[in-house]
Amino acid sequence: MSFINRELSWLEFNQRVLDEADRSSVPLLDRVKFLAITSSNLDEFFQVRVGGLTMMKRNGIRVRELSGLTPTQQLQQIRKRVSQMADDQYRILMDDLLPGLAEAGLKQLHPKELTPEQQVGVDDYFTSFVFPILTPLALESSKHAIALPSLQIVIAVRLESTVEGKKETRYAFVPIPEKLPRFISVTTDDGQGFVLLEDLVRHRLGDLFPQENVTGAAMFRLTRNTDIAVEEDDAEDLVDEMEEVLTARRFSAFVRVQLRAGAPKDIVKLIHELTATGSQHLYRVKGPLGLKEFMQLAFSPGFENLREPHWSPQRSPHVPGGTSIFEAISARDILLHHPYESFEPVIQLVREAANDPNVLSIKQVLYRTADNSEIVDSLIRAAENGKQVTVLIEVKARFDEARNLLRAEELQRAGVQVVYGVKGLKTHAKITLIARNEDGRLRRYLHLGTGNYNESTAKLYTDFSYLTCRPEYGADASLFFNAVTGRSKMVHMKKLLPAPTHLRQRILELIEGEIARAKQGDKALIMAKMNSLQHPEVIEALYRASRAGVEIKLNIRGICCLKTGNRREAKNIKVISIIDRFLEHSRVMYFHRGGDPDVFISSADWMVRNLDSRVELLIPIEDRAAKKRLIRTLEATFQDNTNAFEILPDGSSRRLSPAEGEKPFRLQEHLYRQAVKIAKNKARERASTFEPYKSAQK
Repeated sequence: MSFINRELSWLEFNQRVLDEADRSSVPLLDRVKFLAITSSNLDEFFQVRVGGLTMMKRNGIRVRELSGLTPTQQLQQIRKRVSQMADDQYRILMDDLLPGLAEAGLKQLHPKELTPEQQVGVDDYFTSFVFPILTPLALESSKHAIALPSLQIVIAVRLESTVEGKKETRYAFVPIPEKLPRFISVTTDDGQGFVLLEDLVRHRLGDLFPQENVTGAAMFRLTRNTDIAVEEDDAEDLVDEMEEVLTARRFSAFVRVQLRAGAPKDIVKLIHELTATGSQHLYRVKGPLGLKEFMQLAFSPGFENLREPHWSPQRSPHVPGGTSIFEAISARDILLHHPYESFEPVIQLVREAANDPNVLSIKQVLYRTADNSEIVDSLIRAAENGKQVTVLIEVKARFDEARNLLRAEELQRAGVQVVYGVKGLKTHAKITLIARNEDGRLRRYLHLGTGNYNESTAKLYTDFSYLTCRPEYGADASLFFNAVTGRSKMVHMKKLLPAPTHLRQRILELIEGEIARAKQGDKALIMAKMNSLQHPEVIEALYRASRAGVEIKLNIRGICCLKTGNRREAKNIKVISIIDRFLEHSRVMYFHRGGDPDVFISSADWMVRNLDSRVELLIPIEDRAAKKRLIRTLEATFQDNTNAFEILPDGSSRRLSPAEGEKPFRLQEHLYRQAVKIAKNKARERASTFEPYKSAQK
């Protein structure tokens, strides 16, 4: 079987994001946003994926992955591809975006270019805010240990002085403070300008080293390996072990050195000696470092004309204002499509449950949360109100470990029963279970979703939420929580399908079902949307399905290890990827099943980690209206001809465009306009409906 390398496939996804930054039809500051996203993505890629491969190489591991590459070969190809991508990033920034912004009235200025009036304001800012928190780090020798930070711009400085008639040379390092704005605003005659914080600090280095001459300087940025996991088998206390891991990451090996062009050779040599890195780790760039922080610039106030108009999340017509969420769910199953529809009903569910005297218990899985989470606040309030509250909080969620530890501590202090995940697995399922006493009868209300309980990302990521009080779903949810909090066996459930015990096998069975129908000459169709496709067993099943004549349509945002093309095993498989203003995050699966389709939403991608190493859920959607809506949304996915890319046999991408005579179709714009239209129609319907007060029964 043929497979695309996972890491190279991910880099092609990042290239698709970068293509948006290179697209002249996209507003300028939105292009800056996409550029910043590509840099942030690469930071995480180096921290985790390159970090892991580097450790494998150092340990002499030569095992080949699915595409046949060893860790060393992967690192070589990654370096080549990332170097090309970095060249594209800086071509776009330096030759296109910055000149375009300057023409639009938002110009980058160097401190040397400032007028006397501008210089006064910038000097005052430096003296009042910057200088007091700068912390130069002196270097005694190249063998002297020095705590250089990761993912932070640092200026290396060569200093000369005369002591008793003898010239002396020494080196120092100046980390640029992360807590200060990167872009210092300056008023200009024809608009607004900005000075980069690191340019200002470099310009004023003499203030930091009085009576010494600055004879050379270089800006660089380091990336450390964070692929350090908890040794759960040996951990007596998971929280203590996780805190040790977080500490270890601050002092782990460096896997990348980014160096701004023009650095003196002696300083480059010194950086290599101090970081124990070689030329293979070095990436020279022709512009500012830390492009992810250009996200600050993307949201510069006063330049709304350089951004696409805001799309406001719409209220679901099934959750009208002033209605109890429990009444709304009792009336019907509710499917929400975020961020086209507001995340508020999910927040409302937990908020109402916290205050409702009839609610007996709340159980929830938290993987990633917002900084100031109303959901967490509601869980705390529920516990304080005497309800039984149980939260499984995943402290192993990558890059959210520290935040989740703090959240867990807050919840415990309030009396919440906190469970720190499941040993050996990450718990990634998105589920809330609320038990409510209704006239002496227990009714269970459920939220099941594809995305995190994070109010911030719910405005940026496309996800589905499913709200129901179906008894069989509620019973399954109780069994699920008993298993993950009580460490009991995950038994077979009637509706919900958990990983790692049942989900993968069910997906394979569904694919085999379509294969059997195709062999009988019946129509056979699989449509699926997810973030990543990497599981070899699932990919091989899809190849078998294609050979049997099953039509397969896949929308894979990121990693796709399935190899497309006209080969026999892939001739009936179409793979697209959509990159637009919202990050495509939902997972939806459709199996035709002879005209009576099975439709699911899920927290899981089709990856080894999701299906075999995580606690996930696959949720069948049986409500007729919800199922119909999901099918229509999936079908619309494959109509996009403006922001969709076709995945090519080598893993690269080709943007789709309207055929001759075909109208442009942009999926996200279509879904947003549809949500607006439905909300307006519902508002007009409510405005024209007169509802009389009901007289009291005597």
